[in-house]
Parts: sequence; structure tokens; C-alpha cells
Amino acid sequence: MAGIPEAMSAAHKFGMRIIPGVEISALYSPREIAGAGEPVHILAYYGMCGPSRFDELERMLSDIRDGRYLRARNMLAKLNRLKVPIKWEHVTKIAGEGVAPGRLHIARAMVELGHVENVRQAFNKYIGDDGPAYATGSEPFAETVVQLISRTGGISALAHPWALKNPHAVIRALKCAGLNAMEVYRSDGKVDGFSELAEKYGFLKIGGSDFHGRGGKDESDIGTVKLAITTLCCFLKMARPIWCSAMKDILLKFAEEPSAANLGKIVKFGELINFDGFSSMDAGVDIVNLCLCSWLSNDGMEEVELEEVRLKLAHCVGKT
Repeated sequence: MAGIPEAMSAAHKFGMRIIPGVEISALYSPREIAGAGEPVHILAYYGMCGPSRFDELERMLSDIRDGRYLRARNMLAKLNRLKVPIKWEHVTKIAGEGVAPGRLHIARAMVELGHVENVRQAFNKYIGDDGPAYATGSEPFAETVVQLISRTGGISALAHPWALKNPHAVIRALKCAGLNAMEVYRSDGKVDGFSELAEKYGFLKIGGSDFHGRGGKDESDIGTVKLAITTLCCFLKMARPIWCSAMKDILLKFAEEPSAANLGKIVKFGELINFDGFSSMDAGVDIVNLCLCSWLSNDGMEEVELEEVRLKLAHCVGKT
């Protein structure tokens, strides 16, 4: 999530809209046995305000990142036993300073060292979900992830369900947890029966390129999935009330402790605004409009009912 403010700033220059989001690695385990189960990827889509409880989401993501260090070391140990030696320093250099190393970084190291011809071969032969060097990290259970996304004001979606070994069981469990949507549209245009599954469980049907910057002809490029405008309209129709509720939650929490520092935090995913000279009690009610201008277009501002927030901020001003 750390790259979203930069993406927002760049997109604003080109008149583009960014939907803040994150793909979360999780595990589906019917008996909820830690470290065991099938890898599942859950997508979280948030409004321009970001998650309503960012600290809660960040704690989960931080735990996953910490687990990746241990996971990467375990994978390197397995590769070494398979006569595919890779040094830890090589992988961390590829990942970059402060970045938790993932499978892609290990795969790139394998390519650089000549162990495989390309990244795809590294996954297929060694580090894919069924590969001999695969290892799990500290991924949360998939149902827990879906529930957290819902709790923090996001839309949850199951990514690339065709990659699952047991899609029916996973989809049923995530439906009970509150999943909103499921990818069915792919870069090759095939649906492979998953459109019917989405309809059966009442999921919104979406799609994506699954672009991760691996490079090469083995990965679909950004924009290769052609979504109908009706798909986008249905997505926004579902998302808007959830995102508006998240905006209200964020502003109510701010009203409990108004300050320039807290204001900077809650609008960090919106348009960049200069807060120099802001006093925690300056123009109390105007803070609401300032945030809405950061998060919404003019027509979208009318959809959010925030009278309760305005009254609470006005009360704070009146006490000073």
C-alpha cells in the first residue's frame, strides 16, 4: 500500500482515477490449521479515502511481510538441497532495501545465475505452489482476510480462481465470509465456467491482467483484459455505498481527535493538499469539505451524508 500516494499523484497529473487496492496472500484451510492449506489470493479495493481502519489492515500486511523473510530463507534452503544454490544477499539485492523478498525475486536470481531460462520456468519447475522448493509464510486464513476487508470499508474479490485446486470449496467458504466479487475475465478472454460459479453464488464478475512486473512474454501486460463498461458500472454501484460508509467512519474518528497530523493521515490516498498553517480547530466543519475534495469528484460529494460528522466537529470548535 506504500506506493499508492505516489500513484495517486502521478495519476492526477494525467486526469486518471486510481482505485487504491492490494492483493493479499492467504491460505484456505477447512480445519484452519496454521501453515497448511491451499494458497488463495484475495483482492481488496478501497475508495479514495483508503481503508477506514488502516492500522488494522497494516498490521495484517506487516505480519505477512515479516513471514516472507522466513519463507524466502526456507525456499533457498530447499533450492540448495536441490542443487540450485542461491545466496541470500543476491535475493535481497534484487528485492531492494527494506522490501520483503518474494518468489519473484528468487525467480529472478535463478535466472541471473543461469539455473533456469526465465521466471516462468522457475515457478513451473521449482517454486510454484506445487513445486519442490515451495514454502509457506505467515499468511492469514482467506476467510479472515475477507472479513477484514469488509470491516475496513473495502470490496473483496477472489483473484484467478482457475488456479485453485478446489475452487468450489474455497468459493463456498468465502461466500460465507462475505466475499463480494470474483475474477472471471482473463487476458485470453476465456471464462472457463467460472462465470457460472460467480452467478451461482451471487458474486460480481470482474477481471484483471494479474500483471506483477515479471517481464517477458509469459506475463499478460496491463490493460489486456477488456472489461465491458457495464462491469465497471456494476462494480462502482456496489462499491460506492461501502466506500461512503468508510469515509464517514474515518471522519468520525478524526472528529474525536482533530489535529493536523491526523488530517494528513486520513487524506494521504487522496489528492495532495497543503496543510501548512492548519490548526486543529480551524474552520471545524470545513475540514469535512477539505477531505471530500481530496477523495471525491463534485458529483460524488453529494452522495455522502456527513451531517453527524459536521455537528461533531462544530461541537469541538464550540468547546475551544
